[in-house]
Amino acid sequence: MFFFLLNLALTDLGSICTTVPKAMHNSLWDTRNISYTGCAVQLFFFLFFISAEFSLLTIMCYDRYVSICKPLHYGTLLGSRACAHMAAAAWASAFLTALMQTANTLSLPLCHGNALGQFFCEAPQILKLSCFKSYLREFGLIAVSVCLGLGCCVFIVFSYVQIFRAVPRIPSEQGRHKAFSTCLPHLAVVSLFLSAGTFAYLKPPSISSPSLDLALSVLYSVVPPALNPLIYSLRNQELKAAVWRLMTGCFQEH
Repeated sequence: MFFFLLNLALTDLGSICTTVPKAMHNSLWDTRNISYTGCAVQLFFFLFFISAEFSLLTIMCYDRYVSICKPLHYGTLLGSRACAHMAAAAWASAFLTALMQTANTLSLPLCHGNALGQFFCEAPQILKLSCFKSYLREFGLIAVSVCLGLGCCVFIVFSYVQIFRAVPRIPSEQGRHKAFSTCLPHLAVVSLFLSAGTFAYLKPPSISSPSLDLALSVLYSVVPPALNPLIYSLRNQELKAAVWRLMTGCFQEH
Protein backbone atom coordinates (compact mmCIF):
# COMPACT_ATOMS: atom_id res chain seq x y z
CA MET A 1 0.00 0.00 0.00
CA PHE A 2 2.74 2.46 0.91
CA PHE A 3 4.61 1.71 -2.31
CA PHE A 4 1.54 2.69 -4.33
CA LEU A 5 0.97 5.73 -2.10
CA LEU A 6 4.50 6.87 -2.94
CA ASN A 7 3.73 6.62 -6.65
CA LEU A 8 0.42 8.43 -6.15
CA ALA A 9 2.21 11.22 -4.26
CA LEU A 10 4.62 11.61 -7.19
CA THR A 11 1.71 12.02 -9.64
CA ASP A 12 0.07 14.60 -7.35
CA LEU A 13 3.31 16.55 -7.04
CA GLY A 14 3.92 16.35 -10.78
CA SER A 15 0.44 17.56 -11.79
CA ILE A 16 0.60 20.47 -9.34
CA CYS A 17 4.08 21.50 -10.55
CA THR A 18 2.90 21.33 -14.17
CA THR A 19 0.10 23.89 -13.88
CA VAL A 20 0.42 26.02 -10.73
CA PRO A 21 3.95 27.56 -11.08
CA LYS A 22 3.22 28.93 -14.57
CA ALA A 23 -0.16 30.26 -13.44
CA MET A 24 1.49 31.96 -10.44
CA HIS A 25 4.19 33.43 -12.72
CA ASN A 26 1.57 34.86 -15.08
CA SER A 27 -0.40 36.28 -12.18
CA LEU A 28 2.63 37.94 -10.56
CA TRP A 29 3.97 39.38 -13.81
CA ASP A 30 0.49 40.31 -15.12
CA THR A 31 0.84 38.34 -18.34
CA ARG A 32 -1.05 35.52 -20.04
CA ASN A 33 1.56 34.46 -22.59
CA ILE A 34 3.00 30.98 -23.03
CA SER A 35 5.18 29.76 -25.88
CA TYR A 36 4.06 27.02 -28.24
CA THR A 37 6.77 24.71 -26.90
CA GLY A 38 5.83 25.55 -23.31
CA CYS A 39 2.19 24.79 -24.07
CA ALA A 40 3.11 21.44 -25.64
CA VAL A 41 5.28 20.48 -22.67
CA GLN A 42 2.60 21.53 -20.18
CA LEU A 43 -0.12 19.61 -22.02
CA PHE A 44 2.01 16.46 -22.24
CA PHE A 45 3.04 16.39 -18.59
CA PHE A 46 -0.45 17.22 -17.35
CA LEU A 47 -1.95 14.35 -19.37
CA PHE A 48 0.91 12.11 -18.28
CA PHE A 49 0.43 12.66 -14.55
CA ILE A 50 -3.37 12.59 -14.71
CA SER A 51 -3.33 9.31 -16.67
CA ALA A 52 -0.78 7.81 -14.28
CA GLU A 53 -2.88 8.82 -11.29
CA PHE A 54 -6.00 7.15 -12.69
CA SER A 55 -4.05 3.96 -13.44
CA LEU A 56 -2.51 3.93 -9.96
CA LEU A 57 -5.90 4.47 -8.31
CA THR A 58 -7.19 1.44 -10.23
CA ILE A 59 -4.20 -0.65 -9.13
CA MET A 60 -4.68 0.47 -5.52
CA CYS A 61 -8.29 -0.69 -5.75
CA TYR A 62 -7.04 -4.12 -6.80
CA ASP A 63 -4.62 -4.05 -3.87
CA ARG A 64 -7.50 -3.50 -1.46
CA TYR A 65 -9.64 -6.14 -3.17
CA VAL A 66 -6.94 -8.80 -2.78
CA SER A 67 -6.07 -7.84 0.81
CA ILE A 68 -9.72 -8.06 1.95
CA CYS A 69 -11.31 -10.67 -0.30
CA LYS A 70 -8.29 -12.96 -0.85
CA PRO A 71 -5.94 -12.30 2.09
CA LEU A 72 -4.29 -15.74 1.93
CA HIS A 73 -3.22 -15.09 -1.68
CA TYR A 74 -1.95 -11.57 -1.07
CA GLY A 75 1.73 -12.51 -0.92
CA THR A 76 1.42 -14.46 -4.18
CA LEU A 77 -0.66 -11.97 -6.17
CA LEU A 78 0.94 -8.78 -4.87
CA GLY A 79 4.56 -9.52 -4.12
CA SER A 80 7.23 -6.87 -4.51
CA ARG A 81 7.95 -7.86 -8.10
CA ALA A 82 4.27 -7.82 -9.07
CA CYS A 83 3.82 -4.38 -7.48
CA ALA A 84 6.85 -3.02 -9.34
CA HIS A 85 5.55 -4.43 -12.64
CA MET A 86 2.08 -2.92 -12.12
CA ALA A 87 3.52 0.48 -11.23
CA ALA A 88 5.80 0.37 -14.26
CA ALA A 89 2.82 -0.55 -16.47
CA ALA A 90 0.85 2.40 -15.07
CA TRP A 91 3.64 4.88 -15.81
CA ALA A 92 4.32 3.39 -19.27
CA SER A 93 0.67 3.44 -20.31
CA ALA A 94 0.36 7.01 -19.05
CA PHE A 95 3.40 8.03 -21.10
CA LEU A 96 1.99 6.50 -24.29
CA THR A 97 -1.46 8.00 -23.71
CA ALA A 98 -0.05 11.47 -23.06
CA LEU A 99 2.27 11.25 -26.07
CA MET A 100 -0.51 10.25 -28.47
CA GLN A 101 -2.99 12.76 -27.09
CA THR A 102 -0.49 15.63 -27.17
CA ALA A 103 0.80 14.85 -30.66
CA ASN A 104 -2.70 14.48 -32.07
CA THR A 105 -4.08 17.59 -30.34
CA LEU A 106 -1.21 19.88 -31.35
CA SER A 107 -1.25 18.61 -34.94
CA LEU A 108 -4.72 20.10 -35.45
CA PRO A 109 -4.82 23.43 -37.33
CA LEU A 110 -6.17 26.33 -35.26
CA CYS A 111 -8.92 28.25 -37.03
CA HIS A 112 -10.18 30.37 -34.13
CA GLY A 113 -7.09 32.21 -32.91
CA ASN A 114 -4.60 31.18 -30.26
CA ALA A 115 -6.13 32.55 -27.05
CA LEU A 116 -7.00 29.83 -24.53
CA GLY A 117 -9.77 30.52 -22.05
CA GLN A 118 -7.92 28.71 -19.30
CA PHE A 119 -4.99 29.15 -16.88
CA PHE A 120 -3.06 26.25 -18.43
CA CYS A 121 -2.87 24.41 -21.75
CA GLU A 122 -5.78 21.98 -21.62
CA ALA A 123 -6.82 19.66 -24.44
CA PRO A 124 -10.55 20.66 -24.54
CA GLN A 125 -9.61 24.36 -24.74
CA ILE A 126 -7.19 23.71 -27.60
CA LEU A 127 -9.83 21.66 -29.42
CA LYS A 128 -12.22 24.62 -29.21
CA LEU A 129 -9.76 26.61 -31.33
CA SER A 130 -9.39 23.91 -34.00
CA CYS A 131 -11.40 23.46 -37.18
CA PHE A 132 -14.51 21.30 -36.96
CA LYS A 133 -13.31 18.86 -39.63
CA SER A 134 -9.97 18.51 -37.91
CA TYR A 135 -11.73 17.85 -34.64
CA LEU A 136 -13.11 14.62 -36.10
CA ARG A 137 -9.53 13.26 -36.23
CA GLU A 138 -9.36 13.62 -32.48
CA PHE A 139 -12.60 11.70 -31.91
CA GLY A 140 -11.07 8.24 -32.41
CA LEU A 141 -8.32 8.81 -29.83
CA ILE A 142 -10.79 10.33 -27.38
CA ALA A 143 -13.10 7.32 -27.85
CA VAL A 144 -10.24 4.93 -27.04
CA SER A 145 -9.32 6.94 -23.94
CA VAL A 146 -12.95 7.00 -22.79
CA CYS A 147 -13.25 3.23 -23.24
CA LEU A 148 -10.09 2.66 -21.18
CA GLY A 149 -11.38 5.05 -18.52
CA LEU A 150 -14.76 3.31 -18.41
CA GLY A 151 -13.00 -0.04 -18.12
CA CYS A 152 -11.09 1.22 -15.08
CA CYS A 153 -14.29 2.63 -13.58
CA VAL A 154 -16.14 -0.67 -14.06
CA PHE A 155 -13.24 -2.53 -12.45
CA ILE A 156 -13.23 -0.15 -9.46
CA VAL A 157 -17.00 -0.45 -8.97
CA PHE A 158 -16.91 -4.25 -9.27
CA SER A 159 -14.02 -4.47 -6.81
CA TYR A 160 -15.77 -2.34 -4.22
CA VAL A 161 -18.98 -4.32 -4.56
CA GLN A 162 -16.99 -7.46 -3.72
CA ILE A 163 -15.17 -5.65 -0.89
CA PHE A 164 -18.34 -4.39 0.78
CA ARG A 165 -19.86 -7.85 0.49
CA ALA A 166 -16.81 -9.39 2.15
CA VAL A 167 -16.34 -6.89 5.00
CA PRO A 168 -19.48 -7.92 6.99
CA ARG A 169 -18.21 -11.51 6.96
CA ILE A 170 -15.00 -10.54 8.79
CA PRO A 171 -15.45 -12.08 12.27
CA SER A 172 -13.78 -9.40 14.43
CA GLU A 173 -14.97 -5.83 14.83
CA GLN A 174 -11.36 -4.64 14.72
CA GLY A 175 -10.85 -6.37 11.39
CA ARG A 176 -13.98 -4.74 9.93
CA HIS A 177 -12.87 -1.33 11.19
CA LYS A 178 -9.41 -1.80 9.66
CA ALA A 179 -10.92 -2.82 6.32
CA PHE A 180 -13.17 0.24 6.21
CA SER A 181 -10.37 2.60 7.30
CA THR A 182 -8.23 1.22 4.47
CA CYS A 183 -10.89 1.54 1.78
CA LEU A 184 -12.67 4.80 2.63
CA PRO A 185 -9.71 7.16 1.95
CA HIS A 186 -9.11 5.50 -1.41
CA LEU A 187 -12.81 5.64 -2.25
CA ALA A 188 -12.93 9.34 -1.32
CA VAL A 189 -9.93 10.13 -3.55
CA VAL A 190 -11.37 8.14 -6.49
CA SER A 191 -14.80 9.81 -6.13
CA LEU A 192 -13.30 13.31 -6.02
CA PHE A 193 -11.02 12.65 -8.98
CA LEU A 194 -13.66 11.02 -11.20
CA SER A 195 -16.55 13.36 -10.40
CA ALA A 196 -14.52 16.52 -11.01
CA GLY A 197 -12.82 15.23 -14.17
CA THR A 198 -15.98 13.72 -15.66
CA PHE A 199 -18.05 16.85 -15.16
CA ALA A 200 -15.24 19.07 -16.50
CA TYR A 201 -14.89 17.08 -19.74
CA LEU A 202 -18.44 15.80 -20.31
CA LYS A 203 -20.60 18.72 -19.15
CA PRO A 204 -23.30 19.85 -21.65
CA PRO A 205 -22.19 22.72 -23.91
CA SER A 206 -25.36 24.62 -22.95
CA ILE A 207 -24.06 25.26 -19.42
CA SER A 208 -20.50 26.04 -20.47
CA SER A 209 -19.06 29.44 -19.57
CA PRO A 210 -15.52 30.80 -19.06
CA SER A 211 -15.97 31.16 -15.30
CA LEU A 212 -17.46 27.66 -14.94
CA ASP A 213 -14.70 26.13 -17.10
CA LEU A 214 -12.08 27.84 -14.96
CA ALA A 215 -13.66 26.65 -11.71
CA LEU A 216 -13.98 23.07 -12.95
CA SER A 217 -10.39 23.02 -14.20
CA VAL A 218 -9.15 24.14 -10.79
CA LEU A 219 -11.43 21.56 -9.18
CA TYR A 220 -10.00 18.56 -11.04
CA SER A 221 -6.42 19.71 -11.70
CA VAL A 222 -5.48 21.36 -8.38
CA VAL A 223 -7.93 20.28 -5.65
CA PRO A 224 -7.53 16.44 -5.82
CA PRO A 225 -3.70 16.50 -5.81
CA ALA A 226 -3.77 18.96 -2.91
CA LEU A 227 -6.31 16.97 -0.88
CA ASN A 228 -4.97 13.47 -1.53
CA PRO A 229 -2.13 13.71 1.03
CA LEU A 230 -4.53 15.06 3.64
CA ILE A 231 -7.12 12.33 3.01
CA TYR A 232 -4.58 9.53 3.31
CA SER A 233 -2.80 11.17 6.25
CA LEU A 234 -6.02 11.20 8.28
CA ARG A 235 -5.37 7.51 8.95
CA ASN A 236 -2.42 8.65 11.06
CA GLN A 237 -3.56 8.89 14.67
CA GLU A 238 -1.11 11.67 15.54
CA LEU A 239 -2.29 13.81 12.63
CA LYS A 240 -5.94 13.27 13.54
CA ALA A 241 -5.21 14.29 17.11
CA ALA A 242 -3.42 17.44 15.90
CA VAL A 243 -6.33 18.37 13.59
CA TRP A 244 -8.78 17.79 16.43
CA ARG A 245 -6.75 20.02 18.78
CA LEU A 246 -6.61 22.72 16.10
CA MET A 247 -10.37 22.60 15.52
CA THR A 248 -11.28 22.58 19.21
CA GLY A 249 -8.84 25.47 19.82
CA CYS A 250 -10.51 27.53 17.07
CA PHE A 251 -13.97 26.84 18.47
CA GLN A 252 -12.86 27.81 21.98
CA GLU A 253 -11.45 31.12 20.72
CA HIS A 254 -14.78 31.93 19.08
